[in-house]
Amino acid sequence: MTKFPFGPTYDEMLDPSLLDKDIRARALTALHENELDPINLFNITWRDSANDVRKVVLPSALTGIDANIVVMLGCGFPSGSHKVGPAYSTLIEGLVDGEIEPGVHTILGPSTGNFGIGTAYISNLLGFRAIVIMPDNMSKERYERIRRYGGELELTPGSESDVILTLEKTRELMQNPKNKALAQFELFPNYRFHRHVTGNSAIAAVRGVGNGRIAAFTSAPGSAGTIAAGDQIKAAFPEAKSAALEPYECSTLANGGQGQHRIEGIGDKMCTLIHNVLQTDFVVLIRDEETVQGVKLFHDGTEALVRAGVDRAFALGLRELFGPSGICNVLGAIKMAKHLRLGPGDNVVTVATDGFDRYNSVLDELNGRYLEISETVLDRWTHDIFIEAADCDVHDFRKPQIKEQLFAQKEKDWVKFGYTKEFLDSMREQKFWDAQYDKVPGYNQKISAKRSKPPAR
Repeated sequence: MTKFPFGPTYDEMLDPSLLDKDIRARALTALHENELDPINLFNITWRDSANDVRKVVLPSALTGIDANIVVMLGCGFPSGSHKVGPAYSTLIEGLVDGEIEPGVHTILGPSTGNFGIGTAYISNLLGFRAIVIMPDNMSKERYERIRRYGGELELTPGSESDVILTLEKTRELMQNPKNKALAQFELFPNYRFHRHVTGNSAIAAVRGVGNGRIAAFTSAPGSAGTIAAGDQIKAAFPEAKSAALEPYECSTLANGGQGQHRIEGIGDKMCTLIHNVLQTDFVVLIRDEETVQGVKLFHDGTEALVRAGVDRAFALGLRELFGPSGICNVLGAIKMAKHLRLGPGDNVVTVATDGFDRYNSVLDELNGRYLEISETVLDRWTHDIFIEAADCDVHDFRKPQIKEQLFAQKEKDWVKFGYTKEFLDSMREQKFWDAQYDKVPGYNQKISAKRSKPPAR
C-alpha cells in the first residue's frame, strides 16, 4: 500500500486517455488480474479499454417504446459499482486539503451498500482502516465484499429505509477526532464527481445514438450523487428533463411518504443535503417488487426475452449487468419516455449502478416468495413490467410551489444534523451549485501537485 495520495484527477476519471500511457496500460491489466493493486485507482471511469463509455442501448422489443434507453454500466468500475467514484473523490479531496492524514485517521463510510463497498475498497488501496456503517438487513453479498476489502462493519437496525440511523451512528463515531467520515449524503465531492464525470460521460454516451441529444435523465436518489449528472446534461441540452425515482412504498420526495422497500441503494426516507432539487423536474414512483422481478428476468429469463423479440446474444449479455436499482432506473426511463411522448431518435439516459454479483441472495428470497416461476410467469413479467409499463405515478415538480415541498423536506431532514436554515436557503439558487462545481479545476491541480508516483509492480 502507498502512504501518500495518488490517483486520478476529475478530468482523468472523465477521460482516461489523458493519463500516461504506461499507467493506463498497467491499470487495465490490474483490473482483471489484481483488484487490490493500487493502480486500479486509475480505472475509476465510465470508459472501457477503447475509451468508449460502457453502455447498452435497450431494444424496443424490451422497452415497448421507440425512444432509445441508453444505460451506462457501473459494474465495470473497480469494486463493481460506480459508487467507488464518489468514495475516491471524497477521500482524495480530504487528503489534498490536509483534512485526512495517512497513519492518523480511520475512514467512516455511512452507506446501505455500494458506497460502503467503495469506501472499504478505496481505503484499502490508499492504506486506511475503514469502518462501514450500514443497516443490518441488506444483501449478505454486500457485507462479504466489504470484509473482503478489509473493511469493518458497524451495523444499525433496519434496512434500506433506515439510513437515518446510519447517519446518527456516524455522528456518534465522529466524536473521536481520529475518525473521518466520507459522508456521501452531505459532502460535495459526491456532487462534483457525478456532475463532472457521470454527466459528461452521459453526454458522450449518446454520440452516434439517435439524434445525439439527451431528452431525459433518470436516477433513483440514494445519496443523490448520481442525479447530479442531470445538472451537467441540462447545461448541454437545456430541453432535457431530470427525473428522480423512488420506491412507491417509500415515496418521501413525492409526498412525504415513509415505508420499507426492497430496492437496495435508494429510497432513504430523506431529501439528501447534496440533492440539487432546483434541477429535479419529475419524481417517479417505482414498485419495489417489479425491480426484483426485473433482475430475475434479466438474469434467468433469457428465453422469455427472446420470445418477446430480443436478440438472443443481447439477452444473454444482460445477465450480469443489473441489480434492482439498475432495473428501477430503466423502468423510470421507460415511464419518462412515455410521459414525455418521446419518439424515434430521442434518447433517455440512465445508469446501472452495479451488476448482478451482489444479488444472488435477493433472487433466492424472490424464488422463495413464489410457488412457481414458470416460463409463462416470465413472459407475463416481460410484458407487464417492461413492454407495457404505464406512465403512472409521475409527479411534475417544475412549478415553484410544488418544488417547495422538496426544500421543506430537506430542511426537516438536515437542521437536526446541525445545518442552519440560512445555509439550506442558500441552496435555493443555482449559483450555490455552480460554485460547488467550479471547484473541480482547483482540485484537479491539487491532486496533480500532490500526486506521488504509483508504486512499481
